[in-house]
Amino acid sequence: MPLTVLPAAGAVSPAPDGIAADAREARRAEVLRAFGAGPAECGELLAYNRSVFAVPGDVRLPLPDEPFVAAWTRYAAEAWTRGLLPVLREHLVQLRFPVGAGRSADEAYRAATGRGIVPPGTGGLELEDREGLRLFIHPTPAGAVPVLLASRRADFEALVRALTRKNEPAPIPASMGAAMVGGYNNWGRVAELRRAWEAGEVDADGARDWSAAFAVLKQRRELYQDRFILLSGGPYSGVPAEAMGLQPDEWSRASITIRLEHECAHYFTRRVLGSMRNNLLDELIADYAGIVAAAGRYRAGWFLRFCGLEGEDGCRADGRLWNYRGEPPLSDAAFAVLQRIVRAAAREVERYDAGLSPSSRTPEGRARVLLALAARTLEEIAAGALPSLGPPPPMGSPV
Repeated sequence: MPLTVLPAAGAVSPAPDGIAADAREARRAEVLRAFGAGPAECGELLAYNRSVFAVPGDVRLPLPDEPFVAAWTRYAAEAWTRGLLPVLREHLVQLRFPVGAGRSADEAYRAATGRGIVPPGTGGLELEDREGLRLFIHPTPAGAVPVLLASRRADFEALVRALTRKNEPAPIPASMGAAMVGGYNNWGRVAELRRAWEAGEVDADGARDWSAAFAVLKQRRELYQDRFILLSGGPYSGVPAEAMGLQPDEWSRASITIRLEHECAHYFTRRVLGSMRNNLLDELIADYAGIVAAAGRYRAGWFLRFCGLEGEDGCRADGRLWNYRGEPPLSDAAFAVLQRIVRAAAREVERYDAGLSPSSRTPEGRARVLLALAARTLEEIAAGALPSLGPPPPMGSPV
């Protein structure tokens, strides 16, 4: 039976508590000034911290799986007998090619990735530990999502370069341990679509040849575009076990859990709330999901260390916060204010989380918390504006 998520009153609109947008912005500016922002920094941070999430008044979860999940479920089944890497090479054309400088300009590569004309043979991207590569389908409130987990850092980087960097040897930050691959043109699914059209199982407005049929069908991106997660098995955000006060094995397991639930939270915000950005509010929400899944409760100190903000001043040079400075980047002064806001917001979320009922640890409860966080901006969270969630509604109850 589906469950209904009921966000708290006042937590479901772009202007919480029913206040007008201009009054809300004035309130946000007041908070920013309290954290030391001058007029110029206020302008920068009001723009940077503006929430673009379309938080619904109600949503029935879990959402149905997107169409690509069925294809990836077949890949996982095929891998039991044929091996995972050969199966993936068959369907993901980028894996037919090694990573190399200038690869994206190669004619064979362009034909494969742009038109689905794949080269013969079974070679391509090699991994240091192909047996350590895993594929599983992970259930989430927003629908199941395929996950590729590489046991070795080098293999994770190779997959990221192949599937998101056009097989070019682009640098991968040490703090990056996961990637959401979205809008991926799966030429394996296109080939299946062609076979279905030729068998008369798919209609394309009376098209008489495949070229004309695909011109029609390609408008329906759900038929051939995928979204999946790449995970590495290393320490989360590049933070070593000793810095976390944990044993290496314990921290390795926790890191995978945090990464997985972090990316699934991004999937949730994209599918339920209509947005997934390279932004600190998105990261706060996603790390909340990951930390709670791994530790049983939210730990502000963990999040701040991941960001490089474990000290009271400044940001560690290799902290993740630098990846979210914005485009164009925030000025040094505005970035310094943002650091103070993030510290306060993390501690406020920890206080808020400590007061939640045990029901907030269920899939329904966690989804409700994500919706509550998404309905606020960073300034509002830092100022303690998170709502009381109250008890969850009964499973399947109408809103």
